[in-house]
Amino acid sequence: MRTRVEELLSAMTLEEKAGQLTQYFSFGLHEDDAAVGPSPQRPGEVEDALARGGAGSLLFVTDPAETNRLQRRAVEGSRHGIPLLFGFDVIHGLRTIFPVPIAMAASWDPATMERGQAVAAREARAVGIHWTFAPMVDVARDPRWGRIVEGAGEDPHLGAAVAAAQVRGFQGERLGAPERIIAGPKHFAGYGAALGGRDYDEVDLSDAQLWNVYLPPFEAAVAAGAGNVMTAYMPLNGVPATANRWLLVEVLREQWGFEGFLVSDANAVRNLVTHGFAADPTDAAARAAGAGLDLEMAMTDPAYAHLPEAVASGAVSVEAVDACVRRVLEAKLRLGLFESPYVDEERARAVLADPAHREAAREAAQRSAVLLRNEAVAGAPLLPLDPARLGSVAVLGPLADSRRDTLGPWVFDVDLDETVTVLQGLRTRLGEAVQVRCAPGVRPAQRLFPSIFDAFPGNTPPDPEGFDDEAELARAVDLAREADVAVVVLGEWQHMIGEAASRSSLELPGRQLELLQAVVATGTPVVLLLLNGRPLDLRWAVEHVPAILDVWYPGTQGGTAVADLLLGDVSPGGKLPFSWPRSVGQVPVVHSHTASHEPENQAKRYWDEASTPLFPFGFGLSYARFDHADLTLDRQSLPVGESLTASVTVTNAGDRDADEVVQLYLHQRHGTAARPVRELKGFQRVHLRAGESRTVAFTVGPEHRRYWNAAVRDVVLEASPFDVWVGGDSTAQLTATFTTTDGQAS
Repeated sequence: MRTRVEELLSAMTLEEKAGQLTQYFSFGLHEDDAAVGPSPQRPGEVEDALARGGAGSLLFVTDPAETNRLQRRAVEGSRHGIPLLFGFDVIHGLRTIFPVPIAMAASWDPATMERGQAVAAREARAVGIHWTFAPMVDVARDPRWGRIVEGAGEDPHLGAAVAAAQVRGFQGERLGAPERIIAGPKHFAGYGAALGGRDYDEVDLSDAQLWNVYLPPFEAAVAAGAGNVMTAYMPLNGVPATANRWLLVEVLREQWGFEGFLVSDANAVRNLVTHGFAADPTDAAARAAGAGLDLEMAMTDPAYAHLPEAVASGAVSVEAVDACVRRVLEAKLRLGLFESPYVDEERARAVLADPAHREAAREAAQRSAVLLRNEAVAGAPLLPLDPARLGSVAVLGPLADSRRDTLGPWVFDVDLDETVTVLQGLRTRLGEAVQVRCAPGVRPAQRLFPSIFDAFPGNTPPDPEGFDDEAELARAVDLAREADVAVVVLGEWQHMIGEAASRSSLELPGRQLELLQAVVATGTPVVLLLLNGRPLDLRWAVEHVPAILDVWYPGTQGGTAVADLLLGDVSPGGKLPFSWPRSVGQVPVVHSHTASHEPENQAKRYWDEASTPLFPFGFGLSYARFDHADLTLDRQSLPVGESLTASVTVTNAGDRDADEVVQLYLHQRHGTAARPVRELKGFQRVHLRAGESRTVAFTVGPEHRRYWNAAVRDVVLEASPFDVWVGGDSTAQLTATFTTTDGQAS
């Protein structure tokens, strides 16, 4: 392979090399679709580039016939027959949509995550997509940031496990494995810490935060074999990530050994000029390529088209350009594109229709749901509902029967007719024996500023004509009053979260809280279902609503899975991947804070409201009840470089089979830096039959105690007493202690 790459390089002109380093958006598929709006490209720009070998990659093509047409044009337009790489945002499915990534993280089940992305990869590869711009592995500690929905939440340990599982799911055992695609973890690095949670704003992080919190998921993705990494839009500590040589070369390649190729985010190379970092597009191209950025993603007029003149002026060396081209060509060879550049269109249709994919999506939605509250009504927990005792159910709320919002953001190539809403799922499950009636109650809430994705069909909810606000609210209340139970489906419309969808508030949008309050006032038992990708303000709800189930944006089979959960076919087993704030004023609130000098007052940092989260990190109820007991450590003292085993007995003390996520937290009592009060260092999701007990064991090794220390400007492993907690969330009380000895900075 390397010989072939070198032969190609030696025969290519600088212009051809620059072409291989250019990725265009391809909007040609949507030229007749007015909803997409005008293309930012010049007419024929992409076609012209392909005809002269001026593009190495395209994105946003999902039609197999169009993929073949464009690939043929590229192969025939290149003197060397070099095929295209096709990329796409396969975030949580292509045709079969799985729960959004934050929901998959809430499953705390790497096997489920890996299986979901393997299905996504199979569908993507079938239509000619070779590479996904996922997983997003940015740690997000400010829920105002809209892209929290794409990641794994606040914790680096959970984030690292989620990142690795998704890379394995997308790529399989090796780059180029059959029916798999290249994983592209993003956005390197720190993007999730944007000031004020405002998407695209700058990021300023201490070295300790960067190394201990924000980089570990990326390192895990690289260790799992990721073939690509995408750089971030924004400046990190003043230096744009897209041309940050320290980040891209010293950390990513030299320290972590990353051998894949790097791509910019959309237009990020040209935006080096916008940042005031580069003087012009030629300077931007030279500085990005010189920093090791291999491929430029561009909508129009790519900066990398100026690389030949940058080489001619001495702004960047030809060796630096060759290194970038070499990595892109190697990826194409590993995928076998030179031998098999085209797609089997008939097989693509069969793969997309595979019913096994829908079943996998249903199971993922079941495993992702988090039960936040389940209080007694008439002497027993409200959930699960007993169909034998139901004569009528009111399904209320503007999201209850919205196919598009059931899927969530970051989906484009879908068949909405396949999507099962909450209303459809309950009607199908309950059948004709139970009357299921529905009313939206309130109209869709609208964004103050439009989304960059509003142009795609169905992304913006229509404001229904003739909608009488007061009459519809009254109708919903009447249905609730007449029903045995009211299922109220609330949250955020999918276009209110994601990229360019940050919020200054966490309140339920529009008049949804008013609807909920009016329904509760009827006295009918209420189940609140949340469709969301971030925590919302539930202070009123937790005081007045007996049952709250967070089903996130559950995907293609969401309504079917919700019915399974509400009626007790399965028990919720998901856990929160973030601390749920009481209000936006608490943001950011995380479980892994330091003690400060008054830990006894931690809950009273604000005088007007408790400083504790509404729900802690790792929290989630079940239809069963779990006891954690007999925490034992096989060693009480050990050298800093060695490991111990912590074991705990977990018992399902309930009368239903169910899953528990057993979590282990660690605290270093003293050292050369103040360490967080608790840090997640292990978790296992286990299924227990009613009455069953099982011993769950965790290895606690030096990798769990090592951290980057600002005092010595290096990673350290120190002698100290350590506290261990094991339980069902980050407030676990079952504890033990061990001590490490003879520690040295290393």
